[in-house]
Amino acid sequence: MPPHQDPNSYSDSYPTEQLSPLPGAVAAAGETWQRLDKRMLLVHPVTELIRFIPVLIATLVAGARADNPLWSLTVVAVIVAIALTRWFTTTYRITGDQVELRTGLIQRKRLSVPRNRVRSVDVEADLLHRALGLAVLSIGTGQHVDKREQFKLDSLDAKLVPQLRTALLAHTRGGAETADAPAITPETATPGAIPDGPAVEIARWQPDWVRYAPLSLTGFAIVAPVVGLAFQYGFAQIFLKSGTVQDVGHRSAGVIAGVIALLVVLLVVVVSVAACARYLMTWFGLQVLDDGKTLTIRHGLFTTRQTTLDLARLRGATVNEPLLLRLARAAELEAIMTGTSPRQKILPQAPRTAVHTTLAHLLGTDQAQSPAPALVTVPLRPHGPAAHRRRYTRALGPLAAAAVVMLAISLAGGHIPTWLWVVLVVAVPFAVALAWDRYRGLGHAVLPAADGNPAWLITRSGCLDRDRDCLEAPGVIGWTVRQTFFQRRAGVATVVAASAAGKKRYHVIDLPLAQAWELIEAVTPGQLGVPAGR
Repeated sequence: MPPHQDPNSYSDSYPTEQLSPLPGAVAAAGETWQRLDKRMLLVHPVTELIRFIPVLIATLVAGARADNPLWSLTVVAVIVAIALTRWFTTTYRITGDQVELRTGLIQRKRLSVPRNRVRSVDVEADLLHRALGLAVLSIGTGQHVDKREQFKLDSLDAKLVPQLRTALLAHTRGGAETADAPAITPETATPGAIPDGPAVEIARWQPDWVRYAPLSLTGFAIVAPVVGLAFQYGFAQIFLKSGTVQDVGHRSAGVIAGVIALLVVLLVVVVSVAACARYLMTWFGLQVLDDGKTLTIRHGLFTTRQTTLDLARLRGATVNEPLLLRLARAAELEAIMTGTSPRQKILPQAPRTAVHTTLAHLLGTDQAQSPAPALVTVPLRPHGPAAHRRRYTRALGPLAAAAVVMLAISLAGGHIPTWLWVVLVVAVPFAVALAWDRYRGLGHAVLPAADGNPAWLITRSGCLDRDRDCLEAPGVIGWTVRQTFFQRRAGVATVVAASAAGKKRYHVIDLPLAQAWELIEAVTPGQLGVPAGR
């Protein structure tokens, strides 16, 4: 156990190399534990009361029934008191080599993170924080921890955040700067300090991008819980028993069809509005800045968020093209990085040209530099007739099996409703279209290393949710060649490139077996073992 940690504390420290010792004066200053800004005494009671609204409503109802309003007032007083104690029980310090946080009233916790293990720094500020000049700073170390155990400094003075962020990511600019980095305190921080070096803007949000928001499932994700909650509390029974609905039920089929069509249109409108509203609140004012060492992503309407990522941990990018976005010639862009979220979004739903421009800069710095443009434009190698056949077999096979079962039941004297046969027939062209699109989106390419640039693996698959993954060869840490029973019969295999970044596994699906070994050798020369039976 580290010497600075008491037996009842919690530690989130990681093994790492020792940094150079700090000068005596700086080390002494780093021993001072700092408190969060006093203005948090105005923030935390409000946020806690909002968080416990269901409890307050329950106590208010109970107090009304018991004719005793003190119940709800007591609960409010307890919540506010607990929120106020956080200022007295939370301290932090940022020394030359450690970031430490102590918190908790009854159960004390102590988090300790080496500064050179910091992978990302997130800065958030909602309306209340922004009104009071505060911000929330979160440190990402690449470890998946519970939300309650994240390293988060809630309610820091916003003027101190830029220099804190720069200091926490100082190791991205060279070991010497990290070793000599001073301890950061409110007295030593310079308000408004920004990282050294000019930052280049590689992407900026445009207002007309909002039109792509309804083409995702975000609106359904917002509306569906609301509708489900309404039906759970008896809305369906009230709706079905209403006189208007019963009157419509006695009318002709044309009127019923018209009402259903109207409800569908209304649902689409509501879902689209919800998706656009969420898109605006989340991505309004998006800026993506690259200073050569870090990537900074700023966005948000009411709650602003700023994420700073270490570009040294960038291993590639993913272009996500769901079906509806693809039809509108739009896409999303995600970074493949070690030590961060598996899907670190860089651009939300945006025109494909904007995504490609940002991708070219992100992976090549200069759009004219090879091989960055090829990552965007290189034609993918198809996987051959066996993969083509498997797409149709997997799409039409279930329908054929269902037809055989229904036919057997009919020959045995059972009754199959006519509408089931109609549904089966109508599903056939949709299955054919699905198989065609899945094969059209299936492919891969390998860009060999050249002019000091690493080799790249590019793979694409999917239909309703299609990803084009661009992974650099140094990011590949292992390979798996996998064959199911049916793949062995077809002579194809799925090649999986393992990585510590992003989704961790990148699949090249239904590749002819002979090409699988060629692919591995092309991406990571010399790392291919002798396959059994070859």
